Amino acid sequence: MAALDGLPPLRDVIQRHGLDARKALGQNFLLDLNLTQKVARTAGNLENATVFEVGPGPGGLTRAILALGAKKVIAVERDPRCLPALAEIADHYPGRLEVIEDDALKTDFEAMAPAGPVKIIANLPYNVGTQLLVNWLLPKQWPPFWESLTLMFQKEVGERIVAEQDDDHYGRLGVLAGWRTQAHMAFDISPQAFTPPPKVTSTVVHLTPRENPTPCSVANLERVTHAAFGQRRKMLRQSLKPLGGEALLAKAGIDPQRRAETLSVDEFCLLANSL
Repeated sequence: MAALDGLPPLRDVIQRHGLDARKALGQNFLLDLNLTQKVARTAGNLENATVFEVGPGPGGLTRAILALGAKKVIAVERDPRCLPALAEIADHYPGRLEVIEDDALKTDFEAMAPAGPVKIIANLPYNVGTQLLVNWLLPKQWPPFWESLTLMFQKEVGERIVAEQDDDHYGRLGVLAGWRTQAHMAFDISPQAFTPPPKVTSTVVHLTPRENPTPCSVANLERVTHAAFGQRRKMLRQSLKPLGGEALLAKAGIDPQRRAETLSVDEFCLLANSL
């Protein structure tokens, strides 16, 4: 890709700017430019889209998104050491890259979303990835401000996101993602593709919003899933005792002897609506 965009190889960028990946920031830099292009292509046509990126680091994925024709990239980076490297990319693509130095967990992406299609593409820092996904699944308005999410996680987290009932990985994250999106794991990335190599395989998950998810209170759904999966090996009559136990289950028409992992997303919504 260096030949495509005329920018120097990422290893040279990292060495020149002293960008050793920091564990405290959850950093693992993806240097294989063929893979960064594959991640960006998973999001579909980018030509008229504004793309939010979190944790761009030295900018490998940023470069791929811009090379594939994104109208604009808004990148949120909390590590000030990365800003000079990202500024070089911004100079190469005038007016198409905006870098915001901030903590993504405190960033109001919805408020920054412009008119037109918005996609979120990110190699998420491991230590904040799950919470960022939950934030994007539960915005103030639905349908959401984003058209799709193309996100990299540890594979175990990816399995939890796409899991359905009766799957060992099924839990609160699977219910929230299944309620509001259609999600699938696109492809895995081996640890050796990263600097430094993490101890686990990564996976890219692509999510698109459901237009009309089952009407349900977000707060009640979170209460029900937290209680049910907090004691997932117990029968629901026991795990849901703090929320009404058997009376709540009778109201929803659900067998109190069932366990959390056997309930469909719609049944969790039914429980939430019965609270």
